[in-house]
Amino acid sequence: MCDNRPMTLEDLIRSNDSQLEALALQSPAFGIDASNVRDRINSRRTLFHDSYAAIVDCCTELNLAPPIETIWNLWLPLAIQIADWRGMLDRCLIQGFLGGQGTGKTTLTRVLTVILKQLGYQAVSWSIDDLYLSYLDRIALRNRDPRLIRRGPPGTHDVQLGINVLSQLQQGNFPIALPRFDKSLHNGEGDRTIPETIDQADIVLFEGWFIGVRPIVSQFEIAPIVTDSDRQFAQDMNEQLRDYLPLWEMLDRLIVLYVPNYQLSKQWRKQAEHRMIAQGKSGMTDAEIEQFVEYFWKALHPELFILPVLENADLVLEIGVEHTVTKIH
Repeated sequence: MCDNRPMTLEDLIRSNDSQLEALALQSPAFGIDASNVRDRINSRRTLFHDSYAAIVDCCTELNLAPPIETIWNLWLPLAIQIADWRGMLDRCLIQGFLGGQGTGKTTLTRVLTVILKQLGYQAVSWSIDDLYLSYLDRIALRNRDPRLIRRGPPGTHDVQLGINVLSQLQQGNFPIALPRFDKSLHNGEGDRTIPETIDQADIVLFEGWFIGVRPIVSQFEIAPIVTDSDRQFAQDMNEQLRDYLPLWEMLDRLIVLYVPNYQLSKQWRKQAEHRMIAQGKSGMTDAEIEQFVEYFWKALHPELFILPVLENADLVLEIGVEHTVTKIH
């Protein structure tokens, strides 16, 4: 268990608590130290046995085969941490997740809902994508501002709708119609679909590619922002973020899935598209992917906008080239 090979399920089952405590203290995270490591490991072991089958079922639906280390070292302690944060409130916890393309935020929130259920909490996974303007409203928006050729940048969401829904959740005004968005409609343009009726929620896992991001002071002199029109677009998107601040103020906590090498998002997107094409599905060419990713970098460049958020985040999960968490702080 102390070598560098990946942990297996058999390793975990055979390990005694002392071994697991020693491993946890080698790279402490989630507030583990010598004073509490035994209790934390005991709690995690119990949760592992209670939730493992449900986690496997969830991963099967998502077509995933996560390493046992991911379950043990990240998903379980993170769920326990979120449950602890919820226990400090007498209402629904609004837990934000900020992560760029390919960071795995959607997968993470889906799995966390399963584990949190084992901890006695009804959690709901929700995305800022569910707040997109309707198809017709986005066409009207594009006619007013042709630069908004894609959904996603600031200005393409119904912020007030998000505020209203989170307010209802905080106040416990159930049942609640939770907005949902179907990206497959209108040949991939997407549109709102039938809301999901929520009868109870203790925790909302609210994720998105610029959740919690705030306006900055910058000249926007960074590639691919290279032309005057690029800089004007970046400045305008930066200004649009002000409309989102009341929504961000409703977050109780913020977790950031941070990719120090943000260029990896292009590589990950290309890999995903290549897999789709190999399966006989339609997908973007490498040139189209370059253009697609850079469009969002021109709107909110990760090197400019993400770093300031790290200073005030409650938890930062650093993501490496293999989509795995390499550091927690």
